[in-house]
Amino acid sequence: MFQILDANINGTCGGLLPIVTILAKVVKIVHIFIPIALIVFGTFDLGKAVISSDDKKIKEAQGHLIKRVIYAIIIFLIPYLVSLIMSLVTVGGEAQTGDTGSYKNCWTSAWNNA
Repeated sequence: MFQILDANINGTCGGLLPIVTILAKVVKIVHIFIPIALIVFGTFDLGKAVISSDDKKIKEAQGHLIKRVIYAIIIFLIPYLVSLIMSLVTVGGEAQTGDTGSYKNCWTSAWNNA
């Protein structure tokens, strides 16, 4: 079990490279889907509110759109924040045995292969 968690066994990521690569692919798909969904749902909600010609509904739809934009930005930035934190935790920026840099290298190689 502990060998699975060690990223240096059998090169970069050990046996976890396929799993991390799938995770990187999912993140890339989410990065494409979030802006598209934001535009579609925002257009639909605001269009429906404008057609109803009710100021209360228009302001409510704008509030929902602003909340969705904030949530989308947070979700969109999570992988970059994790990468930044892993970079800051890495000692000297080098991937050494037992160092968190090996996990950063694992994520970088999976991200490039996804």
